[in-house]
Amino acid sequence: MEQEKRGILLANIGTPEQPEPKAVKAYLKRFLGDKRVIDLPRYQWLPILHGIILQTRPKKSAALYQKIWRKEGSPLLIYTQEQARLLAKKFPNEQVLFGMAYSQPEIKEALLAFHKQKITDVTILPLYPQYSTTTTAAIFDEVFRFYLSQEDIPTLHLIKDFAEDASYCQLIAKYITDSLKVYQPDLLLFSYHGIPVSYVTKGDPYQEQCEKTTAKIMSYCETTVNHQLVYQSKFGQAEWLTPSLETRLKELPSEGVKKVLIVTPGFVSDCVETLEEIEEENYHYFKEAGGEEFHYIHPVNGDPDFIECLAAIIENKRGK
Repeated sequence: MEQEKRGILLANIGTPEQPEPKAVKAYLKRFLGDKRVIDLPRYQWLPILHGIILQTRPKKSAALYQKIWRKEGSPLLIYTQEQARLLAKKFPNEQVLFGMAYSQPEIKEALLAFHKQKITDVTILPLYPQYSTTTTAAIFDEVFRFYLSQEDIPTLHLIKDFAEDASYCQLIAKYITDSLKVYQPDLLLFSYHGIPVSYVTKGDPYQEQCEKTTAKIMSYCETTVNHQLVYQSKFGQAEWLTPSLETRLKELPSEGVKKVLIVTPGFVSDCVETLEEIEEENYHYFKEAGGEEFHYIHPVNGDPDFIECLAAIIENKRGK
C-alpha cells in the first residue's frame, strides 16, 4: 500500500516585493481590490481605489516600508520564510511550504507544487492567531480557487485559528512576564490590527477572538499591572473597532499613565504595522503627549518555541 504523502502550507496575506511606489502599488491593487478586505459595492469602491488611493498611497507607504526594509527583503517575508524552514525540521518526511495571498511566492504556486508531488494530505495554516474574513478567509479563498480547477482534491485540513491555543498564549504570557522583570509599566496594552465594525456586525468573530486571546494570555500572567485591549492600523472613513491604540496613547499621559508596555498577540511576525506604526509613529504620539517610558514586545518571529506551538497545532488538527 502506497504511503500517504503530506504537505503543510503556512499562509500569509503578503508584502510588497520592493519598498518602491511601483511595487507597493501592485501589492495594494491586489490587496485592497479583494472584496474580503474592502466589503463595499465594486461600483462604489473601485473608482476610489483606482482614482484616488492607488494614485497617492503607494508613495507614502513605500516611504514607510523603506524605514523597516532589510538587506534580505521585507521583515514579514523573512520571518515567514524562517518559520517555514524551522517547521520543516519538525516534519522531515513532509513538504513544508509557505505562500502569500497577494504577493510572491503565491499560495497557488505552493499548492501546485504539492499537486505535482502527488501529495494527498494538505494542511493549511494561516499565520493569523485570530480568524477574520479579511485575513484567514481571504487565504482560504485562494486555496479553494486553486482546487476549483483540479480534478482530484487532497484531504484538506484548514486551521481556522489558534486564538485560544494554550501553548501560544503561554508563550506570549512568558514574553510579557520576562518584560515585566525589566520594565515597570503603568499599563499593559494588547494591540490588535483593527477591522471595520460592520464586519463584526455581519458575523466576523475577530473581535470576540481578540478578547478571548487577551483573557487567556492574562490567565497565565501573574501580575497586578492593569491591561487594556486596543486596535490599530485604521484605514479609510468607516467606523473601526475601538479603542484605538493611537487615541489611547495620546490620552494616557493626561490620565497619569506615563509608562506603557505594548504586546501584539495578533501578529506572529514583525512588519510595517509593528516596526513602523508602533515603534516609530505611536512612540512619538505617546512621547509628545507627555509619556515617559514606551516599550514594545516583539512578536514570536522565528522563536523555536513558536515553531513547537505550530507543530502541536497541526498535529492536534489532523493527527500525527
